[in-house]
Amino acid sequence: MIKNSLIYLALLFSLVTMGQESTASPYSYYGLGELSFKGAFENRLMGGVNVFKDSLHINFLNPASYAHLKRTTFTIGGMQNMTTFNQADGSSERANRASLNYVGVGIPLGKSAVVTGVMPYTVVGYKIENTFTDENDYERIKRFTGSGGVNRAFLGYGYELTPSLAIGVEAAYNFGNIVTNSIEFIPDVQYGTSELNTSRVDGFTFNTGLTYNKKLNEKYTIYGNASYTPQSSLTFYNTTTISIIQYLSNGSFVIINPDESDVTKVNQKIKNPSKMSFGLGLGDEKKFGIGAQLTLTDFNEFGNRYDEIQSGTFENGTKFGIGGFYVPKYNSFTNYWNRVTYRAGFNYENTGLVVREESIMDYGINFGLGLPVPGSISTFNVGFEFGSRGTTNANLIKENYFNLFISLNLNDKWFVKSKYN
Repeated sequence: MIKNSLIYLALLFSLVTMGQESTASPYSYYGLGELSFKGAFENRLMGGVNVFKDSLHINFLNPASYAHLKRTTFTIGGMQNMTTFNQADGSSERANRASLNYVGVGIPLGKSAVVTGVMPYTVVGYKIENTFTDENDYERIKRFTGSGGVNRAFLGYGYELTPSLAIGVEAAYNFGNIVTNSIEFIPDVQYGTSELNTSRVDGFTFNTGLTYNKKLNEKYTIYGNASYTPQSSLTFYNTTTISIIQYLSNGSFVIINPDESDVTKVNQKIKNPSKMSFGLGLGDEKKFGIGAQLTLTDFNEFGNRYDEIQSGTFENGTKFGIGGFYVPKYNSFTNYWNRVTYRAGFNYENTGLVVREESIMDYGINFGLGLPVPGSISTFNVGFEFGSRGTTNANLIKENYFNLFISLNLNDKWFVKSKYN
């Protein structure tokens, strides 16, 4: 049943992620959009910690961890986001978004394993309005909207050099479309102008990693990991169209005779930032684990999609997470809740984005449950996250968000030679 479902679910996910609008953040206006969390929910619900050895779950954050898989694994995850946007004057707005976040398949091959899947890399979704006075003392309104994002289809390989040390490498093809529109008009004037920018994106990124685990005694194991993503480039095939628009009574608008001479096509390369991550943890593989993760992102050569975005710049990003898991008794036959995996974590991040000289920070508290599927070793995972991003300083937006996570992790044996003919 699992095998017959994989292709259909993967195709469905690919179609949905390319069309979904999974953010409403005004900060997705900058750079490539809002960077998505690259890992599975099992890691996110521990503050992003991904240092523990796991034979039944896919750790997308470090390709060396793929070598630890012992069963063919299929995983899919989605989330519901509810955000309140707070302004300096005390006003606020709310937005709800639902999205599929990843789908992946891992196949163990003895001392190694192959993992493939697809997930969003960045997401764009915003609606912003600015009012200003021009040089002729006319009040003008400018509205910005954006949608789309960049997805990544990846293939990774992990190999266990020794029982304690594993290495891995991963390649990803990034693809997608980003559509932004800026409309400028004078109130009570029927006509305005529209600048529509459409970008088709593609390019490759790579990731390498290693994991280490060493038993201190019969009970405790120390865990360590490291990963590195080198700098790469994404190519943007941009088309800009300038048009005159006419406003209608219902608030929408129509384009009036677009001029083909006002269509501009420009190819642009944007540097994808390099990233390093280090983790350290302690625990009992079948009982508990507690760890910390540090991720450093180099945004020195990173830029915005268009030169006219002047209010946003980038600095080096830092993310720190601490978290862990606890299983009361993994082989309990009398109490279901003793076999549940309880997860919790905290993360704090300097996103690297600077708007109006204000560094945009993000922090969250996570909790989750890994619920065993009766009669199998598969799990159904559910969790939630409370967090905050941004600030109301400099007339910016502070986002208070709540995320609900749901994922399914299916495990089975494939390619096992039959003992009987």
